[in-house]
Amino acid sequence: MKRWLTTFAIGFWVGMPAGAFLWYAFSPLLFDEVVSEQLAVAEVVATGEFRNADLAHKGSGIASLVALPGGGHELQLSAFEVTNGPDLEVWLSAHPDPAKSGDVTSMSWLSLGALKGNVGDQAYSVPEGTDVTAYKSVVIWCEQFGVLFSPAALAPAS
Repeated sequence: MKRWLTTFAIGFWVGMPAGAFLWYAFSPLLFDEVVSEQLAVAEVVATGEFRNADLAHKGSGIASLVALPGGGHELQLSAFEVTNGPDLEVWLSAHPDPAKSGDVTSMSWLSLGALKGNVGDQAYSVPEGTDVTAYKSVVIWCEQFGVLFSPAALAPAS
């Protein structure tokens, strides 16, 4: 009986943290966070298409950097979908076409904030005074684990 109790106690104290971590890391894969924001009609400065970062981190949709009529810029994601994950953020990156996490972190980047949802149309304000020409791509980034989820290389609008 004592051996059983000891085994149970060790299993419980080891299993609880491991289970909590696994739930935190992988439960977002089970649920989609759908967003449906009304996107402002504005002049498109640059645009690009999201693509998969690897076999596990997939993305699709359009990223549009737009100049707002009243001044300033905003990043709009339309027909957007990305693999869900913990602590996802939207970043502008100076790298022209990042293929791996090191590409993103090796150059300058600007966080536009937490990803509102992994599915749907959404917009992110670019801080006033930002030189948008310095950024050549948009990335969905997992801050917690330092992982690239989906990049979109930006090309100037014609």
